[in-house]
Amino acid sequence: MELTQCINYLLTTAQHSVFQFLSSKLSEYDITPSQYGVLSCLWQRDFATPKQISEILCLETSTISGVLDRMQKKGLIDRVINKEDRREVRVVPTEKGKALEEPISKIIDDVNEEVLKCFSDEEIAVLKNNLRIIAEGSHYAEG
Repeated sequence: MELTQCINYLLTTAQHSVFQFLSSKLSEYDITPSQYGVLSCLWQRDFATPKQISEILCLETSTISGVLDRMQKKGLIDRVINKEDRREVRVVPTEKGKALEEPISKIIDDVNEEVLKCFSDEEIAVLKNNLRIIAEGSHYAEG
């Protein structure tokens, strides 16, 4: 099979293109797509553990640890020890991190609209559904 017809190649190049476009838009706020993912997790709840964040974003805990370190240095998040269970570290957004929700959400909406503008609503629904099926992987994963 020719490389450009391989599903891995197509998914990787499509993801790279969207990642680069999103990165350029988020750079105004000194935020990376990974940092947006963490903030998005936190905007939905009061706090999350690093493990919960890594599970939601489908990233290794070690990867999330580095992202959280950089975000804490930027003043976007804090790590707080749970008073009821001192073994648990909770990640919470700072006021600076919370203040980014509205402008970053607008960027995300704009990027999604731009990336998908050449598709009809029906094609978008089919594309997203098919990507979810591939992401789940249960239909081809070894079992």
